Amino acid sequence: MSPRSIIIDTDPGQDDAVAIMLALGFPEKLEVLGITAVAGNVGLDKTAANALKLIELVGRTDIPVFAGAAAPLMVHLETAEYVHGETGLNGWDFPAPVTKLRPEFGPDWIVDTIMSRPEKTVTLCPLGPLTNIALALAKEPRIASRIDKIVLMGGAQIEGGNVTPAAEFNIYVDPHAAARVFACGADIVVMSLDVTHQALIKKAWLAELKALGTKAAEAFTGLLSFYERYDEDKYGSDGGPLHDPTTVAWLLKPELFEGKFVNVEIETTPGLCFGQTVVDRWTVTNRRKNATWITKVDSDGFFALILEAFRKLS
Repeated sequence: MSPRSIIIDTDPGQDDAVAIMLALGFPEKLEVLGITAVAGNVGLDKTAANALKLIELVGRTDIPVFAGAAAPLMVHLETAEYVHGETGLNGWDFPAPVTKLRPEFGPDWIVDTIMSRPEKTVTLCPLGPLTNIALALAKEPRIASRIDKIVLMGGAQIEGGNVTPAAEFNIYVDPHAAARVFACGADIVVMSLDVTHQALIKKAWLAELKALGTKAAEAFTGLLSFYERYDEDKYGSDGGPLHDPTTVAWLLKPELFEGKFVNVEIETTPGLCFGQTVVDRWTVTNRRKNATWITKVDSDGFFALILEAFRKLS
């Protein structure tokens, strides 16, 4: 069976970086067609550079990287250096990348790639704000019916928000883009805080990662040790949640997850609930169901899968 073709849209971010490594660790299952960078955790200049640093770390400079949107559609950009550090990848000293960004604008390349391939053969994997995906849909609405799936990390219901009481960061940064994506009609799978807060980075697992002894394992031991300190302090937990890799893990092993097909709407009215994902879990409205909302993950299986990927990376 040929590997599934995916496009990773990202704002790296230590957890984004793990998601990219997870995908690259299983080339027999996932073909990464390209990586598009978006402003989010840090500004676009840094997220694009971070994507290049990551492919260089593991010798995958054959994967093209494109810069996308530098700002949300309708609001000012809010970033998260307080979580990810000034570079977005604090915790490991990466050399400046020598690989160059491809010249195409990220959303344009997404459109061209999906339209040039057979229907239902490309999966989008957005790990940050949905600006690039919304721009691609605005340019060519037909991609919604040609995409196999959109498997994204964003939103929250039961867990509440992590940037406001109601809103999760990726959706909050560009809720207008998120509203367009959830309304597009594509098959959407959502990894929200409701599930990612079940996937905590434990010290014993980090020790297993470090013990692999590879350059990638050493780098990510540093990255994740820095990254989890914020959430450990915030939540008082033994380890911080590892959000973005849940998307790739679902593509690799959907049996690790449980979810429900529901209606999800995005609150774009300014106020206390700005950026909230409003989830109709019990079908109390007549709104069209538009997303599979993942609610459970086998955390042990999830982290075992990531460790397996790192065993395969240099």
